[in-house]
Amino acid sequence: MKKTILITGASSGIGKETAKLFNANGWNVIATMRNPENETELTQLQDVHVTKLDVLDLQSIQDAVAGGIQKFGKIDILLNNAGYGAYGPLESFSREKIIRQFNTNVIGLLDVTKAMLPHFRQNKSGIIINVSSVGGKVAFPLGTLYHGTKFAVEGISEALNYEVEQFGGQVKIVEPGAIATDFAGRSFDFNNDETLAAYQDTVAKLFAVMPAMMDKASPASLVADVIFEAATDGKNQIRYIAGADAEAILAGRKEHDDATFIGGIKSQFGL
Repeated sequence: MKKTILITGASSGIGKETAKLFNANGWNVIATMRNPENETELTQLQDVHVTKLDVLDLQSIQDAVAGGIQKFGKIDILLNNAGYGAYGPLESFSREKIIRQFNTNVIGLLDVTKAMLPHFRQNKSGIIINVSSVGGKVAFPLGTLYHGTKFAVEGISEALNYEVEQFGGQVKIVEPGAIATDFAGRSFDFNNDETLAAYQDTVAKLFAVMPAMMDKASPASLVADVIFEAATDGKNQIRYIAGADAEAILAGRKEHDDATFIGGIKSQFGL
């Protein structure tokens, strides 16, 4: 029997590449996105079910899960990929935008996961793969909100794994570095208030180093490969690193104490 994966945020980047990879390897794919009516590529593939799921809309989550089960009979893997990055001085964000960042990256992930758990529990199997980030283990300047959400995903995933193990499930985390997707475009929400003079030097330096950081970016297909490995390797392993830059950064984090590592980050940003 063919296995099935449900993917959130499948309209572009990591989500779309993962959908195509699993489909090419003989899986059924439930490719979910906020605006499925705009999708033209995935709808042409056999055994790919494109449907609406907005992680901020609980009804759409429940409908997508139920529809996917009805379509393919069983879901084996959940990939929580939907999310975006809010960067900028904390003072520059409205409370509404702060809530939206956590609702999307954390509460939405929890809502989708919770909607899938009864199905996994009934089947006594199921793997939840959460897309975290190197930014779930280390923090960069002006990323208070984004890193807060990804640090949360790390803790949620590790703790939830104890629960799902009770019925044969697993939780895994994929930690990409810089990825050549639209993260720096529509998935990058930068806020700044130029009247907050104390932060403007840091803002300028962040934008000065971003091009060099993106030069080291890996293709989204690399993350898809790591996700496929996590889904199929059969290992009792929680974390998977994706990208040479992520490997280097996380190795450095293990090697150095806080003061040394943070000093190195400051040096890279010219702070």
